[in-house]
Amino acid sequence: MKEFEFKPAKGSVKKSTRKGRGNSSGKGGESGRGHKGQKSRTGYSRRTGFEGGQIPLYRRLPKKRGIGNKLFQESICVVNLNKLETFFQEGDVVDAVSLGEKGFVKTKRGVKIKILGTGEITKKLIVHAHYFSKTALEKLKSCGGSVNQLSER
Repeated sequence: MKEFEFKPAKGSVKKSTRKGRGNSSGKGGESGRGHKGQKSRTGYSRRTGFEGGQIPLYRRLPKKRGIGNKLFQESICVVNLNKLETFFQEGDVVDAVSLGEKGFVKTKRGVKIKILGTGEITKKLIVHAHYFSKTALEKLKSCGGSVNQLSER
């Protein structure tokens, strides 16, 4: 095969339209730009969202409030005492790792755990968490379990 025999695939190369080359070309006269006006002139460009001087849509819509506060929002996973009663044995250590293995808590960094007092507990458990509700503390201590409140960092 010779170099002059190479051709592009059929339909891959399209001829560019030559505008302003007479009325018989189909793109003569105003060359597809319509009649007069700002948009028909050379060098015309407008910024995105421009609506001809009318207040544009992005300024008419209300702003969303409180988006910046999510940067500092801490994520707290909540676990009730009835879950601890059901899924843990007497004398078990309940912490972020064990709760993550059971699927109660996301085990990503920075997640804090809060124990709530919904349900009854009869087992002695050793519970490590960042936060406890008053009823959860009372119920855990009354059944003989120990509570360790983790420091907030």
